[in-house]
Amino acid sequence: MHILGISAFYHDSAAALVRDGEIIAAAQEERFTRTKHDSGFPQHAVDFCLAEGGISTADLDCVVFYDKPLLKFDRLLETYLAYAPLGFRSFCQAMPVWLHKKLFLSREIDRALHGAYRGRYVYTEHHEAHAASAFYPSPFEEAAILTVDGVGEWATASLGTGAGNHLELTHELHFPHSLGLLYSAFTYYTGFRVNSGEYKLMGLAPYGRPVFADLIHRELIDLKADGSFRMNMRYFNYCQGLTMTNNRFQRLFGQSPRQPEGKLSEFHMDVAASIQKVTEEIVLRMSRHVRKLTGKRHLCLAGGVALNCVANGLVLREGIFDDLWIQPAAGDAGGALGAALFAWYQLSGQPRTVVVPDAQKGSLLGPAYADVTIQKVLDGLGARYEYVADDDALCDRVADLIENEKVVGWFQGRMEFGPRALGARSILGDARSTRMQSVMNQKIKFRESFRPFAPAVLRHDVAEYFDLPQDQDSPYMLLVGPVREEKRTDCGKALSAVRGLEKLYVPRSSVPAVTHVDFSARVQTVDATRHGLFFKLLTRFKEKTGCSVLINTSFNVRGEPIVCSPQDAHRCFLATAMDVLVIGHFVLHKEQQQNSLSREEVSAYFGNLQLD
Repeated sequence: MHILGISAFYHDSAAALVRDGEIIAAAQEERFTRTKHDSGFPQHAVDFCLAEGGISTADLDCVVFYDKPLLKFDRLLETYLAYAPLGFRSFCQAMPVWLHKKLFLSREIDRALHGAYRGRYVYTEHHEAHAASAFYPSPFEEAAILTVDGVGEWATASLGTGAGNHLELTHELHFPHSLGLLYSAFTYYTGFRVNSGEYKLMGLAPYGRPVFADLIHRELIDLKADGSFRMNMRYFNYCQGLTMTNNRFQRLFGQSPRQPEGKLSEFHMDVAASIQKVTEEIVLRMSRHVRKLTGKRHLCLAGGVALNCVANGLVLREGIFDDLWIQPAAGDAGGALGAALFAWYQLSGQPRTVVVPDAQKGSLLGPAYADVTIQKVLDGLGARYEYVADDDALCDRVADLIENEKVVGWFQGRMEFGPRALGARSILGDARSTRMQSVMNQKIKFRESFRPFAPAVLRHDVAEYFDLPQDQDSPYMLLVGPVREEKRTDCGKALSAVRGLEKLYVPRSSVPAVTHVDFSARVQTVDATRHGLFFKLLTRFKEKTGCSVLINTSFNVRGEPIVCSPQDAHRCFLATAMDVLVIGHFVLHKEQQQNSLSREEVSAYFGNLQLD
């Protein structure tokens, strides 16, 4: 039985294909169109999923959409009427796409499937799709479930349980009271783009002090012991306007919102630290309540807030649950996968067999390219390369390059599903280098210098470097843990003597490029089962250097989706200061390329990106 799941028209459109409960393929539309967070119908992603499954549209047994558009439309109308005549501009902006597309989804999907699908369309609730994406691929026979995001139809958070092939959501928090929207309001206020800049706010927080946390509690939210809360909507504008906050919010904090690309001051860092602290407290209270209410030993997480890996790490270290499993595509994209799984298990009543370590297949669910295809592309582009057929020889060569402080673009196997690069579409560097964080941020990624890089570490060595349990599984880069004390440098006085971004330049550990200013790191564990060639590379690097940690950041530049095709990778390689591109078994050195992009082509490339 083939089930196609779709998420579209809101944020990060995606498609996923499930065959008899097995995840066959999943991808975000942005990777194909090269438009970051593409919210259009995921035509390319649908076509890829069908091709990967070796089926045609006529072979589909069920097509599932990840929320109920009529319920969402009901919420929009009620909200606009409640605030009328305020919000008229927002209403006029939202209605055309609803009246032409969102209210006629069956027609839109029919068109995308070329009229060949004859089955029925199923619409799950938004948080049901999130819950299904978290529980069904998890390695748990039964678990508590917590989903937290901006808003679905009406729900902004939900909790419940999963057991076997059945899940049940029993409690909800409703719009406009939303942890996701609260965090997005501060994302907007600090000058980052809503729905894409929240992780920047999280990365900025350790530079500041949570001096506004009490103010947030006193004026903006009424937080209960169970993690539920009510927001003081007098300070927010997202119900009726085109901004997240209003003038009253600005007066409360004493400054206007930072302009995008404006200077980051200690004030913005303190604001970031404050909302991050409040978010962590809310997530911890919700988690404790879920444990108390359900009695389950394991927790599954999804929804956009589940990408706040700092909060996730706290939940783990607090010992509230024995273990967590977080959907790698925790945002709207993952709703496509959750919708398909919900239809198979919950609606069709099919039995579920738990897969260990999980059924997500490392989230390597996107397109792959054979060497013969890659060679054809490289030849057509006039690239100069060396072909290294043997995996061991390839990893030996790349490990040497990284040890010599080369920045390596690494393009291997199937593309990742979700916002993180996990060793398939990655840029790699030596975590021991004191200069690598600054070099990669400013010359490769073209992004803010304050942003930390994540470490990829051999799973069996994770406790050697980070204060996490021995052999802790964190394959999807969704847990933050402290760097172990013995790996830190004696830099307490140096750190206390500087403020703000100056902290960045104080060496903090034996792996400084992946150690944030608060000694934390967003950890990815690498194992042989999921990661194949990437595991072999990291193992070889350890054999050469004694260090089993590499910088692993996504293969893209700021404002661009992660690369999908060999053409994308080659263009990004030429347009940046990346030293080496390893694509399949082909090795390209920058200095050997005679077909470098012209200044005009580079300018056009970056000019097409909407830097956020």
